[in-house]
Amino acid sequence: MSAVLLVRDRRVLMVRARGRDVLYLPGGKAEPHETDVQAALREADEEIAVRLTAADLEPFGTVTEPAHGQAPGTIVAMALFLVRPGGTSDSATPVASAEVDEVEWVTSADADRCPPAGIETLRRLVIADLVD
Repeated sequence: MSAVLLVRDRRVLMVRARGRDVLYLPGGKAEPHETDVQAALREADEEIAVRLTAADLEPFGTVTEPAHGQAPGTIVAMALFLVRPGGTSDSATPVASAEVDEVEWVTSADADRCPPAGIETLRRLVIADLVD
């Protein structure tokens, strides 16, 4: 799994997938031929209509947490990629795609609306002083 961290004004962009009740980071599973970076780029385009390049991304670690909505004991490992400010993404307007119902800018106050991997990611973004 890979996810992009698009941070603006001390908030990070999350999405609500079709028919789901929680907020997720834009991202998903890598196709067999993809690297984690390539998956993050593709998913950003597919889910929030933001076209990025590998140069726009900076590795932000990996979270390993219980998978939301999966069998007990199922763990997700999600590679996180911070979108570097100053690139073309600064002027991009993320929009919900066919895969997601809505996009929302969130802070750590929204952690109760996130699955475990999202909660841990918000915690790390607060520690890095990127999100309130």
